[in-house]
Amino acid sequence: MKRLFWMGVGVATGVAISRKANKTARQATPAGLASNLGDAVSELAGAIGSFGADIRAGMSEREQELREVVEHASGVPVARPLEGRHAARPRPARARRAES
Repeated sequence: MKRLFWMGVGVATGVAISRKANKTARQATPAGLASNLGDAVSELAGAIGSFGADIRAGMSEREQELREVVEHASGVPVARPLEGRHAARPRPARARRAES
């Protein structure tokens, strides 16, 4: 029974080492390196996008705080910006020409 147990342990260890060696060898191929590089670039792009979103949220929050300070100090309500980057802005009214 002891011998069967140790034989099983040896087989399991051999299979684990063999799989680990194959995985390492696969990662060392050009395709494996390209895959790792692609994953790293994708992760970096996601991190940069997340950082930009955090910066924009912080800027918006700080702008709101500054508007509140200005309104409190001056007593004059400050116009709120339109939402979105390409929000349509109202055009000023044009003076009409006097009809002759």
